[in-house]
Amino acid sequence: MTPPVPSVAHAFAILRLLSARVEGMTMSEVARARSLSPSSCLNLLRALVSEGALQRDEDGRRYRLAPAWAASRVLDDAAARLVARAQPALARFAAQCDAAVGLWQQVSDTRLALVALAETGAATRIHMVPGQRQPVGGGSIGRALAAAERLPEAALARHFAALRWQKPLSFEAWLAQVCAASEAGYAIDDGYGHAGICSIGVAMPKPQGEQPDMPQFCLSASIFEGSRAPDQIAALGQALANLAQSSDLTAA
Repeated sequence: MTPPVPSVAHAFAILRLLSARVEGMTMSEVARARSLSPSSCLNLLRALVSEGALQRDEDGRRYRLAPAWAASRVLDDAAARLVARAQPALARFAAQCDAAVGLWQQVSDTRLALVALAETGAATRIHMVPGQRQPVGGGSIGRALAAAERLPEAALARHFAALRWQKPLSFEAWLAQVCAASEAGYAIDDGYGHAGICSIGVAMPKPQGEQPDMPQFCLSASIFEGSRAPDQIAALGQALANLAQSSDLTAA
């Protein structure tokens, strides 16, 4: 699969964000919400304005969807609203728990994409970029998703066969970690997916009834490997599981 072009991915992320904010947003608010540098964010906003997708208020401070784009409702879907609504909750969680927090969307049968990110204010940070993808089954969110879907062992074995690890991990050990995630409500990847990084993953509940086509979303919280004791990691996992069930992320 061809990897996403970062600038294009960021541009569509901004459009999705503003589609749920009819009041518009300032450049600084967009930059914080999408974890972009001010200069990169400004360049993207200017490009979207020049292409007619966005417009600026008369005072030049706030950006919003151009009327034609807003009227088309092409970006107005449940998934886009969830991504926009989640950002403040992710930012609060990142600050409270001192962890990089990501919202992941399943975009195909084999891939998950990072669609929202909140980082800590620490000088040394874990590098994550909205738009990046990873295989289904990989990392903590892969284990959490496998646990939530309760797939048969043969299907799990196919997912595992497509994965690459930073340190050795057998299928039996990975399967045990999936089973542990099913019991705990969150999964842990301690340096297997990315060297030096411990991540906790949670599969968000899929809404029923009015939104049967809503894609699967997952949450991740990433910290440096060895930076916290096992009981602290467990507490972080439980907090992330609570966030996934909170009204901030489940309200329509």
